[in-house]
Amino acid sequence: MGVLETAKLLDEQLYSRQLYVLDLPAMQRIQGAKVLLSGLQGLGAEVAKNLVLMGVGSLTLHDPHPTCWSDLAAQFFLSEKDLKKSRAEASQEPLAKLNGAVQVCVHTGYITEELLLDFQVVVLTASKLEEQLEVGALCHKLKICFLVADTRGLVGQLFCDFGEDFTVQDPTEAEPLTAAIQHISQGSPGILTLRKEADARYFRDGDLVTFSGIEGMVELNGCEPRPIHVQEDGTLEIGNTAIFSPYLHGGAVTEVKRSKTVSHKPLDVALLQPRVVAQGSEEAHRARCLHQAFRALHEFQSLNGRLPQPWDPADAEKVVGLARSLEPLKGTEGEPLEELLDEALVQIVALSSAGGLSPMAAMLGAVAAQEVLKAISRKFMPLDQWLYFDALDCLPEDGEPLPIPEDCAPRCCRYDGQIAVFGAGFQEKLSRQHYLLVGAGAIGCELLKGFALMGLGAGDSGGVTVADMDHIERSNLSRQFLFRTQDIGRPKAEVAAEATRRLNSHLQVTPLTHPLDPTTEHIYEDNFFSNVDGVAAALDSFQARHYVAARCTHYLKPLLDAGTQGTSGHAYVFVPHVTDVYRVPPSGLAAEGATYPVCTLRYFPSSVEHTLQWARDEFEGLFHLSAETINRHQEALTSLAETDGPQVLTLLEEVLGVLRQRPQTWQDCVVWALGHWQRRFHYGIRQLLSHFPPDKDTHLLYVLAAANLYAQMHGLPGSRDQTALRELLESLPLPVPQALAPISPSDLELAGASAEFGPEQLKKLHQVLKVWNRSPPLEPLKFEKDNDSNFHVDFVAAAASLRAQNYGIPPASRSQSKRIVGQIIPAIATTTAAVAGLVGLELYKVVGGPRPLRAFRHSYLHLAENRLERWEPCAPAVQKLHPLTWTWTCWNRLEVPAGQPEKTLELLLAYLKEQFGLRVKMLLFGKALLYSARWSPEKQAQRLALGVTELVCQVTGRMPQPGQRVLVLELSCEGEEEDTIFPPLHYQLAV
Repeated sequence: MGVLETAKLLDEQLYSRQLYVLDLPAMQRIQGAKVLLSGLQGLGAEVAKNLVLMGVGSLTLHDPHPTCWSDLAAQFFLSEKDLKKSRAEASQEPLAKLNGAVQVCVHTGYITEELLLDFQVVVLTASKLEEQLEVGALCHKLKICFLVADTRGLVGQLFCDFGEDFTVQDPTEAEPLTAAIQHISQGSPGILTLRKEADARYFRDGDLVTFSGIEGMVELNGCEPRPIHVQEDGTLEIGNTAIFSPYLHGGAVTEVKRSKTVSHKPLDVALLQPRVVAQGSEEAHRARCLHQAFRALHEFQSLNGRLPQPWDPADAEKVVGLARSLEPLKGTEGEPLEELLDEALVQIVALSSAGGLSPMAAMLGAVAAQEVLKAISRKFMPLDQWLYFDALDCLPEDGEPLPIPEDCAPRCCRYDGQIAVFGAGFQEKLSRQHYLLVGAGAIGCELLKGFALMGLGAGDSGGVTVADMDHIERSNLSRQFLFRTQDIGRPKAEVAAEATRRLNSHLQVTPLTHPLDPTTEHIYEDNFFSNVDGVAAALDSFQARHYVAARCTHYLKPLLDAGTQGTSGHAYVFVPHVTDVYRVPPSGLAAEGATYPVCTLRYFPSSVEHTLQWARDEFEGLFHLSAETINRHQEALTSLAETDGPQVLTLLEEVLGVLRQRPQTWQDCVVWALGHWQRRFHYGIRQLLSHFPPDKDTHLLYVLAAANLYAQMHGLPGSRDQTALRELLESLPLPVPQALAPISPSDLELAGASAEFGPEQLKKLHQVLKVWNRSPPLEPLKFEKDNDSNFHVDFVAAAASLRAQNYGIPPASRSQSKRIVGQIIPAIATTTAAVAGLVGLELYKVVGGPRPLRAFRHSYLHLAENRLERWEPCAPAVQKLHPLTWTWTCWNRLEVPAGQPEKTLELLLAYLKEQFGLRVKMLLFGKALLYSARWSPEKQAQRLALGVTELVCQVTGRMPQPGQRVLVLELSCEGEEEDTIFPPLHYQLAV
């Protein structure tokens, strides 16, 4: 299949978020790839799900083994009705429904050399070592990328062999750096000065760069990549430019990414000379001990025909003995490794190895699927070569009783795989939980799948509530695997709840389509949160996370938070009185609330973000606000037609892009678009820059998009025919400035014109208003980023590109423009699944009961860079006010019990002094000041005599909501230091 043909077939709307991670060439390679996946237990199902969602060309399943009870704890394509059926055949149909563009097949025979020749990548999961060695040797010989993935209880392994000469064409996820040029000298070497000196810090000595958009020294445009040398003053040496034309102005320098080559050893060699992914010697030693534990488990299975029994000390001791007797490992150069085996680690691995857990399958399956994509797309560096991951911190702490064999024995139920690790008692505890999930997007769907497999809330007294106000869009389907094409337009919460119940009919899932924010505190109120055991947040903004975290702090509920961007993601856990609370990073809030001064956007743009915001404002003014304003003032226009010019101008300043007469045809719309282009990018700009932009193709796209949007606003048919448009434009005279051009403040300022109207202009203006008043209403256009056929993004991208050219700023591509203007977060199914798995592991700890701080883990991963970091969260800071003897943290509150009759403010202050030794200086309810010691005695006496509830109602004008149990007050006290933050005062209301 050729590249052009593949490009036509690629559904860019479906994969829009993924394209920002992988780019179009990588997606085209993925779409044409064939993958063989052997092993369809939980881990294999995760790998298969991710590959199908991400659009691999074809996926062949291989697993002749029958479904058993222990599979159901992690294999979400199977259910009780599939028991004794082939795992692969039972999984084929639900897998195929995830993505109709992917061919999903089943192979029922043996894996032979002839079969392997049809695939680019082969993945084995839950396989025996003998099979791994046999298939691995064949794949290495045939230059087929080969992976082995496995999980045993709370440990997992992944092995990659991409051959001895594998070229990675794009090693990193970061986009190539582009910077605007200020000047280039002629000489040897030529010295390039960047417009922004700060950009120099992103370049490195030896980087390869190329150039574009330079005027004067045009020999550099599109040249072969040149190495640079970064000088101390921030300028760049770019090689010999002595014989080139003199530099005039403009242009951009762009980094050229270099390919890298990796060499992998075959499995039989790597088994004894393991290169493990690790940070530091301690982590590397632990990984090699886990490597030996897996080898010993394979040997145990070969000798006994089974895995060790759950928590059987005799079987575990046999595994430890086998690990001792293994051939010692060697270093990468073949030298013997003199290191002790961690026998306690091997023993705990063996004791818990019989289980299959959905969070472990989700985590390892995501990483394995990402490695498959690396093999196919040659984008991002592959693992080198073994990865070991363990979550043994989910087990009881040292000194606490471990599960016993009787409690972990199979029960012929769907949770057998999980019971084998944690026991039936823990399973019962999971089933009684009631959790709130905020967000039913990509991460939310993965979490719901995990909840269903784990049995969270699946008991009579348990349940899960999922809250999300959004509706399903087509772009969701490549990551949010609970949704299907027929669900587009429906509420996410409702569809996710239905799909989750199909995964586990015992799980009680309640959907809520109201947002969780300050406007809905009458819905998510005290009674609601009193029935919740914990909260999981799968949100895409820092502002939303901050609010949900504040609710959890208020109600003392544990919070599990996950988020992703591209191939990086995080999973955090916050436990009352154990960890610190969630805190928004300052950079996060600043990025979400970024705004630019009007003068910068209008006159002095210096970045592509400035040009895009300017273009977005243009869209809003030309095609939305103008139509709304005309429709709103339709009746007023008649009377205004009889008034003087300045009054009319005041109204029309809100109406951008209004013609002297309403368009009747497509040609009228083109004439308007051409005129607007002329004013925006020629006459007005020439006043400031005295240069005409050279890119005529972008001009054509601008006129095409603007004319179509203008036609839509006026209810006229548009056109996509660029050839016909070009011919039409050639036949039209170039517009000249008109006395009665579209009026807006920016037009007047750019042209240096005045707002004075003569008698003749005023007469024409009155005629225009009468024409508009007799016309039907206009259609205000609401910007929609995900419809690639509506010209919205086309207009903004073209307008921003022309604006950038006018100011010598490197323009953004259409794809980049769409991402920036639409505030689109790059996303991919693998990262989503991985962070959901990491959340599930922390959920085990939260549900399991009181745990010390050292048991919990925050996690960060970056799949493109093979990074996984897990660390102990921070403890909450302890505060104390001298001379008081008590201390508090961010989780504490001052509780004042309800009284009959209700306390007056005077009694409340006396209670705080008596119980806590606090002399209150100021008391607030939200932003409303209830009391201040600085007030006059008369005003203080008036407030002190009122009941607390009465006082709050009097000051705020609001009564407590039905079901509200407390009033939350904030106070400051005598003797406090500048950084003292007192606990909130919870004043209980009489029920």
